[in-house]
Amino acid sequence: MEPKKTIFDYLSQVLVIFGFTILVINIFCYIFGNSAKDFSSMFALGNQGIPLAVVFEFLCVSALIAGVRFVFFTDVLIRKMPLWLRMVCMLTSVVLLLAVFIIVFQWFPVTMWQPWAMFFLCFGISFLGSYLVMTVKEKTENRRMEEALQRLKDQEEN
Repeated sequence: MEPKKTIFDYLSQVLVIFGFTILVINIFCYIFGNSAKDFSSMFALGNQGIPLAVVFEFLCVSALIAGVRFVFFTDVLIRKMPLWLRMVCMLTSVVLLLAVFIIVFQWFPVTMWQPWAMFFLCFGISFLGSYLVMTVKEKTENRRMEEALQRLKDQEEN
């Protein structure tokens, strides 16, 4: 049985998403910042860093993504939806949420295809990386549980 989630579980998810996002954006600022500062509010400081307003925008979007994750990956609101459909719905929701933030906060020019292509490329790479990490984590946890179960069975036999 899975332990009940608390506000601290939610906040830790927000901070993990936020930290990873800020790390990636800082790397992009360092690499592309000076050439992109005229095109994007995210890179307004060039390779010197991320503007404070953008940092808070990313904190807000991180909180919303953690909320979307809560909706689709806990049984509190959705009980009978298959896992694959939950994942598709969550990914769609996150992409739509990010698109709204991109448009509202003018993170990059919405009329140019190149920034959108880079966005989808980065999102896809981030998703695949997250998926691989979660798969390895799940397999490791399953293996530990099987080993613990086997030890219990062995103790009962003795």
